[in-house]
This record gives sequence, structure tokens and C-alpha cells, in this order.
Amino acid sequence: MGRSHVAWFALFALLAIVILLQVSRWYSAHIEERVRKRVQGEVPVYSARMVRHTIAVLLVLMFSKFFYLASLSSYYELYLMHRFGLSARTSAHYLAVFLFAITVGTLLGGPIGDHIGRRRVIWFSILGCAPFTLMLPYVGLRATVALTVVIGLVLASAFPAIIVYAQDMLTHRIGMVSGLFYGFSFGLGGLGAAVLGLLADHFGIDFVYQVCAFLPLLGIFAIFLPDVKPPAAAAKPA
Repeated sequence: MGRSHVAWFALFALLAIVILLQVSRWYSAHIEERVRKRVQGEVPVYSARMVRHTIAVLLVLMFSKFFYLASLSSYYELYLMHRFGLSARTSAHYLAVFLFAITVGTLLGGPIGDHIGRRRVIWFSILGCAPFTLMLPYVGLRATVALTVVIGLVLASAFPAIIVYAQDMLTHRIGMVSGLFYGFSFGLGGLGAAVLGLLADHFGIDFVYQVCAFLPLLGIFAIFLPDVKPPAAAAKPA
């Protein structure tokens, strides 16, 4: 029975490889198109000061996002068992629901940003989930599950918008920007899990969620983001 399960995971891994190969081909063509437009002067070039200012703001927003997500992805099961007396199996099921919401939110963040603007998506997804995170430590089980689904959907939608927003500012450094933000996100996830674990050991798991509830308020820094338009939109005549 265990071997059959492993075989299914191998099939999913093979499917993922095929999909990523197609994505890499599209991405390579996309980079070449951006470089061509920049050479022809169709893509705006922003000042070094604006770029530094924007990247700094985006990193602050990523800190608030991934530290809060680390509190849920790492300690959500423990929180449910401690606060509501659930079994480890039931808590794992609720964690799976939350992780699925993150997946859906990540997939939706890109298309929504294309339609309404990435700055609005970043603003809404981080600061917009603050009311839900502030309520989470003080509600019952059903409300907790519902709130975590909403938080996962809304908060996860910011990441693709942040990545593409930074790429629109540094069209000649797309690989560097992608590596910087992806590496920063993984680093913050690991660091957040470690720091929050220490807090949980000293002050309790309830204290961790009460403190982390204020992290999305850092989304107010999105007000300092310039209104960067995608290269295709910027190239159109007014």
C-alpha cells in the first residue's frame, strides 16, 4: 500500500517537471521580449533612488507576510490542539485546508494584479487581512478555520504581485530580482519559524498569535510604493 502511494507521488512529480519545462520556455521568451523592448526604449528606466526605495518597501511587506504565514504553517496544528483540544489528525486536516487556500491565493494573485494593478493587490492583500488576523486569537473553532482560509487566500495573493512589481522596475535584472525575493521569502519562513518557536516556548502559543496578529498592519507601507505600470502599458501612448 505504501509503495502505491509513493508511485502516485512520483507521477505528480513527473507532471510538475513537464509543467515547469513549459514555464521555463515561456519565461525565457518573456525575458528576451523585455530586453528587446528596453533596448528600443519602450520600457521606462527608473532612477536608482526610486528602485532602492521601492525594493526596501517590498522587503518590509514580505517580512510581514512571511512571518505571519510562518506562524500558521508551522504552529497552526499546535495552536488548534492547545486552544480547542483537537486531535493531531483533525488539526492536520485543518492545516491542509489552510495550505490549499494559500495555493489558490497564489494562483489568483497574478491575474488579479494584471486586471486591477499590482500596487492595489499588494495594498489589499497585506493590509486588507489585518482585521481577520486581529480577530483570529479570540474566536471559536469554526470562526478560526474560516478566518484562516480567508487569510491564506488574501495574504498569499501578494507574492506574485510583489515579484512582478519588482521585475517591472528592474527589467534588465529579472533573474536577480526573482532570486532575491524568492531567497528572502524562504529565509524569512525559516527564521520566522525559529523565532516564533522561541516565543512559544517562553510565553505560550496564544501569545504568538496575539503578537503576530499585528504584522499585517505593516501593509500601510504600501502607500510609499510608486505607481509602476507594466512595460506593455507604459509603452502605450497617452
